[in-house]
Amino acid sequence: MRNRKPFYRILLSLAIILLAVQSILPIHDRIPEQYLASCVTNDKVAFKELLGRAQERLEARQSKSLFLAIRDVADAEKIDLSRFFKNRNISDIKNLSEKNKILLNTLLADSKGKIKQGLDLKGGVSCVLKVDDSKFENLGASEKTEQLGKAIDIIRQRIDGLGVSEPLLRIFGKNCIEIQLPGISMKDNPEIVDTIKKPAKLEFKLLHPTLAPKSKTERAPIGYEVLAFEGGRGDSGEEEYAFVKKIPDMTGSMVKRAGVVVGQYGEYEISLTMTEEGAKCFEKITANNINRRLGIVLDGKLYSAPSIRSAITNGRASISGKFSQRDAFELSNILNNPLEFELKFVELSEIGPSLAEDARVSSLRAMLIGTAVVAAFMLVFYHTAGIISLVAIMANIVIVLGAMATIGGTLTLPGIAALVLTIGMAVDANILIFERMREELLSGKPLRAALASGHEKAFATVLDANLTTLLTAVILIYFGVGPVKGFGVILAIGIFATMFCALVLSKGLLEFLVERNLAKKLIPDFRIKPTSFGFLEYTKLTIGIYTIVAFACIVIMAFRGAKIYGIDFTGGDEITVTFEKKIPINEINKLASAHGIGEVTSVYQRSIADNSEILRIQTPEGQGTKFFDHLSNHFQRSKPFLVRKTEIGASVGQGTKMNALISVILSMVGVMVYVAFRFETGYGIGAVVSTIAGVVMTILIYLALGHQISAPMIASILMVVGYAINDTIIVFDRIREELKINKTKTLKDVINLSINRTLSRTILTSASTFLVALALYVFGSGVVVDFALVFAIGVVVGTFSSIFIASPVFYTWHGGNRTTVVGGNAT
Repeated sequence: MRNRKPFYRILLSLAIILLAVQSILPIHDRIPEQYLASCVTNDKVAFKELLGRAQERLEARQSKSLFLAIRDVADAEKIDLSRFFKNRNISDIKNLSEKNKILLNTLLADSKGKIKQGLDLKGGVSCVLKVDDSKFENLGASEKTEQLGKAIDIIRQRIDGLGVSEPLLRIFGKNCIEIQLPGISMKDNPEIVDTIKKPAKLEFKLLHPTLAPKSKTERAPIGYEVLAFEGGRGDSGEEEYAFVKKIPDMTGSMVKRAGVVVGQYGEYEISLTMTEEGAKCFEKITANNINRRLGIVLDGKLYSAPSIRSAITNGRASISGKFSQRDAFELSNILNNPLEFELKFVELSEIGPSLAEDARVSSLRAMLIGTAVVAAFMLVFYHTAGIISLVAIMANIVIVLGAMATIGGTLTLPGIAALVLTIGMAVDANILIFERMREELLSGKPLRAALASGHEKAFATVLDANLTTLLTAVILIYFGVGPVKGFGVILAIGIFATMFCALVLSKGLLEFLVERNLAKKLIPDFRIKPTSFGFLEYTKLTIGIYTIVAFACIVIMAFRGAKIYGIDFTGGDEITVTFEKKIPINEINKLASAHGIGEVTSVYQRSIADNSEILRIQTPEGQGTKFFDHLSNHFQRSKPFLVRKTEIGASVGQGTKMNALISVILSMVGVMVYVAFRFETGYGIGAVVSTIAGVVMTILIYLALGHQISAPMIASILMVVGYAINDTIIVFDRIREELKINKTKTLKDVINLSINRTLSRTILTSASTFLVALALYVFGSGVVVDFALVFAIGVVVGTFSSIFIASPVFYTWHGGNRTTVVGGNAT
């Protein structure tokens, strides 16, 4: 009877791949109005007439887009849009305007491509928000910057809560904040910026005990003001008013957190949990005002006013109102991240991709070349097994993209580069298994036995290597924010996809070929000639070389000073330019390089107000005016005109930098604890020391080559961390295995033997990953080149560290005595 396991493994893999493909499609956005019309199932003639009236409204410039014009016409004519669509049951929402809004927002979201694209690939929306000057009157320059920095952190958390990934936020000028949101259209999402800039000033105010106004104009008693209930009375929407105290009895500063709950009658409410001080204050207010109504006021609007029946001692309250689920979550998000001051619109525009078209094309071409290099590499070294590994790697990419689409991740060019580099890293698991299989075949085992034994012996290594990297990813997700957290999510997805494809799909396909005698030879007999190099004998020499290189890099960096930091970290100048003829972005970048200006980022931006187009160029500090002079001289036919020069702040805030550092430190501690538990303490110390040494050396070499610290560099350094840990664990796993087998050898001999036996795998994996990084560096453009260079350096240094630092540290920790190693006793 044939083994059915390969069939089930392949069937499971196909199901997951199909699910991932379904999650990815459609890839591109569909025109919202056309998609809306295609979804109409009932009364198509009436909807066509509605569409015509909406078009007339748009032509009269009464709405910003046809999509919003449809909503405006429906609201004006009291039309329930849900009657045109089958299976769009939202009858539980009584407010017609709210119902139409929710329906159209859902259809708008459905019209978008499942994979969101970042600012560099697709562009998005840019808005500049200004703080009221009166709020900053008595503050010094550093205090202003601190307050704006706090506001940026709060707005970033709000944006994360709205599901918009990879935003760009920075200080703009002296009292403004610039926000760039990828893949967003203000024409179809006019409320998103309003949601972001709300101050969320929450107040608890007692209502008058006996009086209630009948209109908004009625005179209020002394100490009170007239406020209308948000949403009116009941389903009718009739306005209801109340006399509310002017001075709040309690403010939102005493609220610890807000959440969404479902009320007694199925309506959405905002639950509030007070701080310890807030709970005492709330108890006092409620105890002293039994049978009075306590108003809950948010940004000057009265949402609810429940009657106080008894003293509330548990420090909890709720805001009830006519909230949709989306509105409730948005309000909860805002309350958890309140602003101390109101922000006002200064500028609103749609921006094009920040990367030039030819740069995007060349970088995508480089990624295809990198993928082809890995394919050729695997075919040359592993023949039939190599073909299977390529099938698994392609499935890996599809699964990662499917997972990203499902969680709403944003794909940027560095993200695509990371995905391609993941291909190089993904072959690691396959190479481990294939090299184990080759060892078994060369020892005389038949193909079927070698296949089973190779997977069995490689399983623990693959598991340990990936689990340590997964631990790093989990820490980055839990403690990280912004791009650091985003990278952790992608890394975690990649790890699961890699393990699944290597241990389930690839294994199932190989077993299928062997079980049915479809392949007589999976792997060629060729192997890298076994070595017997005494690695530990050269510890002092290699550490000496490491120290000299590190010192040389530090000296070079000292001469460069603050220039090692890019605009992402230091801020700079931004010049706004008008023109008669567009200037290609790649030509602007070439001009900046030719005149030694440094890092320059250019983007075209179209104003939503008057549809005019401008060019915004970001330069290092003090270089804005100088670069405009070069621009105007070089592109005289375009007739560039300098509208303004503005100082811009760093897009990577101090909190993000510290968060990234803390996340990496915690991940190192986590790796040490895991390895110490899974292996023993000496292994953990060796893994952490070698990883830190590799990362530090990578950064030093990269900066010494004249490059700068930037946001994409952080992501590539995090990839180096994952790669270095993976490489070290594989060597340590072999040391542990050889200690059990070779009970009479010294610890030094076992370590040298283990490194030599994993050397072929180390060389092959490092070579495949390095070739991908090299292809991205040679054929790529812009940020992809920097990303690839960091990783290429990291691969070389990480391989060096795993061999010449990790093992010597482990050896030194145990004083060269194998009896002190857990499981290393010769008896």
